[in-house]
Amino acid sequence: MFLNKLHISCLFFFLTLLFPHSTKQSAKAASFIYSGCSPSKYDPNGPFQNNLTPLLTSIVSGAAQASYNSYKSGDDSSGAAAYGLYQCRNDLSSDDCSNCVQSAVSQLNLVCADSLAASLQLEGCFVRYSNEDFLGKSDTTMTYRKCSTSRSDDAEFFRRRDDVLADLQNGVSYRTSSSGTVQGYAQCLGDLGAADCSACLAQAVGQLKNACGSALAADVYLAQCYARYWASGHYFRSSADYSDDDIGRTVAIIVGILAGLALIVVFISFLRKTC
Repeated sequence: MFLNKLHISCLFFFLTLLFPHSTKQSAKAASFIYSGCSPSKYDPNGPFQNNLTPLLTSIVSGAAQASYNSYKSGDDSSGAAAYGLYQCRNDLSSDDCSNCVQSAVSQLNLVCADSLAASLQLEGCFVRYSNEDFLGKSDTTMTYRKCSTSRSDDAEFFRRRDDVLADLQNGVSYRTSSSGTVQGYAQCLGDLGAADCSACLAQAVGQLKNACGSALAADVYLAQCYARYWASGHYFRSSADYSDDDIGRTVAIIVGILAGLALIVVFISFLRKTC
């Protein structure tokens, strides 16, 4: 049985809603890196949920306007206020930033369902919320680190890498650097001043050197900044080239597949009844 024009129109409209991230840049920006979920849960019908829902809505809508913003929802005196922020990599377009944050919030709701505090880092953006006020407070806790299994003992590589890392420490908000075959970039949260940003990046760079040693590629994410470097040919993540497999990445992929299948089932039902 062939679809008539109305059915095709309905199908096209639904697929544009189901798969909004069609560009390669959007898909790359939405690649999962890590997530963190508090063990404490909130009552889905309680006051914190009533504050969290508009907070996440503000985060998604704000990403279409700016690459960083923070929000508070609810009254402190109630003990159920929600605090949150998002940050996009500054080289993303406004559309890609918006798509990335929307994807991050969707994954966060699935991976960290009902958690009182949660964070999720994608390749191009970061989202975090909590029932405790963390906004504007200094925090250099390491949240994620990964070092490639590929190594080098070439003195030229170390010189180039150190040049890149030294340059990244001078950045404010977002900075890229390259030297020979080594490239890197770093970013601080949008509310950090120059001095706090440099201090955070200095600690991130120190972690890269001390923990990853001669690795040809490495990432370090602290609570308020991150830094990354890679030698040519070692930028893209793969299970063969990194020392540990990220369980959260696998969970997010599985959850995403299941969510997609569920939406397809809903669409088929919608198509039969409406179109």
